Amino acid sequence: MTLPLASETRSADLAPGRVFDWLDEAAGLRAEAGLTRALRSRGAGDEVLDLAGNDYLGLTRHPVVTQAAAEAALRWGGGSTGSRLVTGTTALHTELEEELAAFCGAEAALVFSSGYTANLAALTALTDPDTLIVSDAYNHASLIDGCRLSRADVHRAPHSDPGAVAEALARRTRRRALVVTDSVFSVDGDAAPLRGLSEAVRAHGAALLVDDAHGLGVLGPGGRGALAAAGLAGQPDTVATMTLSKSLGSQGGVVLGPRRVIRHLTETARTFIFDTGLAPAAAGAALAALRLLRAEPHRADRAREVARTLAARLTAAGLHACEPEAAVVSVRAPGPEAAVAWAADCLRAGLAVGCFRPPSVPDGISRLRLTARGDLTDAQISEAVRIVAELAPVGARG
Repeated sequence: MTLPLASETRSADLAPGRVFDWLDEAAGLRAEAGLTRALRSRGAGDEVLDLAGNDYLGLTRHPVVTQAAAEAALRWGGGSTGSRLVTGTTALHTELEEELAAFCGAEAALVFSSGYTANLAALTALTDPDTLIVSDAYNHASLIDGCRLSRADVHRAPHSDPGAVAEALARRTRRRALVVTDSVFSVDGDAAPLRGLSEAVRAHGAALLVDDAHGLGVLGPGGRGALAAAGLAGQPDTVATMTLSKSLGSQGGVVLGPRRVIRHLTETARTFIFDTGLAPAAAGAALAALRLLRAEPHRADRAREVARTLAARLTAAGLHACEPEAAVVSVRAPGPEAAVAWAADCLRAGLAVGCFRPPSVPDGISRLRLTARGDLTDAQISEAVRIVAELAPVGARG
């Protein structure tokens, strides 16, 4: 996508009504490439079967969770009123942090307004120009943006390759090093080799940062996350970030790790210091969902079971479905236009699915993505498979 340089723009084009003409050109280029995106408003009573969101445990509308959100708003107000260092920390935020840390086996936790801001905080506050960041090639956009903002030397490592990570660490010239990875990658749902990465960082005096957004509530004993599953929870050289908007059915993010790391973030992370605190309703909902998960650990097992069932049945229908390691199931599409049309056809048939296209997919292959919710019935699973398979475009099989 190439647009005219400022020096090539005629003076007449600088009239007030024309300064944003280049946006129309950019929109046209995106349309030609099949990359147009649009918002779809949905009603509260939408009857569509939702396999597009990230409500892995089906807790977003659970009455215990919604009641907790309502009670928190009534007690603490509609918002936090300011940054958490000024007025935005309530007793509810503190309670949520303590219970998250205890559940995940970390010394301490710090809650943010989103998982995105949590990742930006960890990457910018735990690095400096004398740091090498080794980042997996398939990492989420929030991790990529954090790397760009960090001022560190960033090396893009091949996907899920501890050997390549170790080589990059061995060649480093910077004093410090941080290895960064998703625990479960959001495109195909494959899990990172956390034990191998941990061995690499320990062999070279580095630290490990794991975005466990798709692992919390799905992996590990009772849904305690990918680090717990790998036996790495609470390690002194390991930091985790998570979101409260997936398995916990709410909104917000959290960083978990050694107490001194959390203290450092509290005092230096810009997306914590200058951002309004998480709304009390979201904190209350997340805390209620966490307690439900702790009391009903089978919810994590069910989410993984649904994912395996979806993948097996889609594969049996002749589609290219990934083998899920958590709760993400992706199905390859012939191209971006076909993926968009496929997803739209599914929606018209009563099924919402995700649609991933370049540049969101690092390998350039378009996909549908289905969320394996733990509250899905066998009948709903069968219906979802039927719709996706019957509406598959030419080229999706074989």
